[in-house]
Amino acid sequence: MKKDRITVLALNALLLITLTAAVATAGRLDDSKYRVFCANGKMEVEQRTLEQEKNARGSNVCVLAEFDYLSDAEKYAENHGGKGSDCNCR
Repeated sequence: MKKDRITVLALNALLLITLTAAVATAGRLDDSKYRVFCANGKMEVEQRTLEQEKNARGSNVCVLAEFDYLSDAEKYAENHGGKGSDCNCR
């Protein structure tokens, strides 16, 4: 009986740790992307989410592209006029 109780407690603790880790990493998955934004008519490369960028720059913001690597995001921006160049959210 005591052995069963210890087993159940150990499984509960393992489940709690696993769920906590899953929830913690779920919120960060999007944050690892590099995004090319059009913010107030100017192109930017940031690692922010759209919500974070809107909080920083206002509501006139959209995502033009999204990448796993900074170099890819910068290359996209350069091929479309470069950081700071004019852009629009259509």
